[in-house]
Amino acid sequence: MRTTTRGLIAALALPPLLAGCFAASDGGGDRGSGSASGGAKRLRVALAVPPVQALSPYSNDATVLSKLSVAEGLTTLGADGTAQAALAKTWKQVDDTTWTFELRKASFQDGTEVTATSVVNALDHANKAGTKPRVLSDVTLTAKADDADTVRITTSTADPVLPLRLASPALGILSAKAYAKDGTVSPVGTGTGAFAITKLTGKSKAALNRFDGYWGGKAKAAGIDVTWIADGTARANALRGGDVDIAEWIPTSQAKLLDKNTRHEVPSVRTDSLILNTGGGIFTDAALRAAARESVDGSVLVDSVFGGYADAPKGLFGPGVSWAADARAEVAGRAKAASTSQVKSKTKGKSLRLATYTNRSELPEAATVLQQQLEKAGFTVKQDIREYTQMEADLLAGKYDALVFSRVTLLDTGDAVSYLASDYTSKGVYNIAGLKDSAVDRAIAAAAEEGDTEKRRQKIMAAEAEILRTDAVLPLVHERVVQGITADVEGVLLDPRERSLINADTHLS
Repeated sequence: MRTTTRGLIAALALPPLLAGCFAASDGGGDRGSGSASGGAKRLRVALAVPPVQALSPYSNDATVLSKLSVAEGLTTLGADGTAQAALAKTWKQVDDTTWTFELRKASFQDGTEVTATSVVNALDHANKAGTKPRVLSDVTLTAKADDADTVRITTSTADPVLPLRLASPALGILSAKAYAKDGTVSPVGTGTGAFAITKLTGKSKAALNRFDGYWGGKAKAAGIDVTWIADGTARANALRGGDVDIAEWIPTSQAKLLDKNTRHEVPSVRTDSLILNTGGGIFTDAALRAAARESVDGSVLVDSVFGGYADAPKGLFGPGVSWAADARAEVAGRAKAASTSQVKSKTKGKSLRLATYTNRSELPEAATVLQQQLEKAGFTVKQDIREYTQMEADLLAGKYDALVFSRVTLLDTGDAVSYLASDYTSKGVYNIAGLKDSAVDRAIAAAAEEGDTEKRRQKIMAAEAEILRTDAVLPLVHERVVQGITADVEGVLLDPRERSLINADTHLS
């Protein structure tokens, strides 16, 4: 097998590297040979979404560090979605709001030891971050050191999935040097993972070296040379041309052009949706949101845009979430849709600003199809298509009417409640829809409080029904992701949650 499906790590890091901690090369040029790298070669990787905030763990960049095995959390997600040991070797629940975590012996990439104090410091910084990580949007946690190797974490309310939450890439543990007084966190050399960043060149390139002090054993690759290529066709061309060994998120239009030995389809928990801005603009009107719902048909995108690498919409959670279908609740109480003439009257000729981003090439194509569907319903549509890093601030500020959006629904914790809380509660930190609905808030809170797995899933799907009732989000398709991997690469992680890609076992044969 050239690929595996194991879940993996978390995210983060910063400052100068200590001499002697890493393999000799710092990226570029020689792919690795001789005594410095033990004959190991460097991996060349093309990633799709350039860094938004210089690889800060408190942004979407955290997932990049997870994919490249730069940093780890106290726990990680297993293939079955359960919490597995990472920097914490064991843990136990003391009471409803208290857990203790016993640390394994490990070192940071700057040569300092991982201790309970360093873990508390990292979690305190995440709690106090100017932009709070999405994974903490529905919980307040407090960490204390019981002794050098034991961390006690308490939550403001009962949190049955705390071990899953701590596997989030945004809660990776970094050494003290990672955190600047001005609140910035820079990921160069302070993680604990198999690879350490030695150089970050703006939003275009990064070099990583093997961290020979990694507790999990020395990586088989000497390092990783990363290039961010936002254009999907260009990523596919880089793979075909031999410029990279691994290219993520191959566009469906390019997938069948790859040799079958380099094309790897991944069942995904990613759902693409049309997000409607309920906080301002024309879609504060529930009847207009309902009109958009009636006009939009995502199923036509499956073959026309995604080339069959997708499934028709079922809700917020698709086939990649195996338990969702059996627990799905009926959606009731939706607003009545405005007629075509009413749409024209209510919008008064104002254009609907339809936004999406270029990092996933299918999304602009989908936006064009949706524009036609919406215009047939009476809307006047103007597209705004840019790279994601150029538009995130505008999206969070509500400077759009509708967004064609691709979201990994189980990214942050592996538990759906965190995603629902961050994206759809009134105080959610990633509430691009601007949704403020008391029934939705109550439904998500009820799911968050439930400790029994089956009952929790039922309450999650009840919350899904409440969210869909508002028409703040219109599911379009459930994606299947295609990863491009050359035939001489072994051990790439094919992760449905898209938070893992390379680990210590990934290498060129």
